[in-house]
Amino acid sequence: MTETDLELSDGRRLHVYDTDAEGSDGRLVVFWHHGTPNIGAPPEPLFPAAARLGIRWVSYDRPGYGGSTRRPDRNVASVAADVSSIADALGIDRFAVMGHSGGGPHALACGALLPERVLGVVSVAGPAPFGAEGLDWFAGMTDSGAASLRAAALGRAAKENYEAGAEYDPEMFTPADHAALCDEWSWFGDVVAPAVEAGPGGLIDDDLAYAAPWGFDPGQVSAPVLFLHGTQDRVVPSSHSQWLASRCPAAELRLRPGDGHISVLNAGAAAMDWLADHSGY
Repeated sequence: MTETDLELSDGRRLHVYDTDAEGSDGRLVVFWHHGTPNIGAPPEPLFPAAARLGIRWVSYDRPGYGGSTRRPDRNVASVAADVSSIADALGIDRFAVMGHSGGGPHALACGALLPERVLGVVSVAGPAPFGAEGLDWFAGMTDSGAASLRAAALGRAAKENYEAGAEYDPEMFTPADHAALCDEWSWFGDVVAPAVEAGPGGLIDDDLAYAAPWGFDPGQVSAPVLFLHGTQDRVVPSSHSQWLASRCPAAELRLRPGDGHISVLNAGAAAMDWLADHSGY
């Protein structure tokens, strides 16, 4: 995997990851959209599935994380322009997108706003838009998770004040999640720590974006979409994916009984099979 920095016309920098800088050679390119707070390195536990399917991973640190310049005013829709810039720089015309947790809305934004480029979308354990009609947005979240996002909904000052005293809450993860984090998905240790080394700026900007208007309607996504969610998720309850799937015209919903926010990724390889099938590869 190679890592490069892309300088944008507005003076910002994006730190980009590419598992095959020599070119895709007709293979499916999948942009990975990371969760909160992570850096953008693509998911190593899914590398064997990518190799089997001939998938090239491309990803980047969202603004404010790792090597990417912060953009405090960004909304979820902002991702589309950044991804387009990366794809153009790498000579990639069309691609699929896959996101986990907070990466889910960003993957959906690409599907909605780049319809001529996005072949298929996978959203794993991602939230629905804040204030989604008919959805009790906070129901099923742990108290700490709900408090964090309620603070974001009140604006930057409230969110910054909340993060100044926030502590890790292990109860946000189920026993299945903790088992996954001790096994194959211990990889998260490699992407969480670097994401917060310079402070919570990226996390704050992410949560403010989730709890504000996204800048697009998920119903705009015309490409095939797979929503994958664990029914025991305490971080983003599965009702969020159910709401989203009911509004995307070409959506499939897969609920995983017994899985939480992390352990659901054990079905990630199967989701990649789906993505390859539905993207025409």
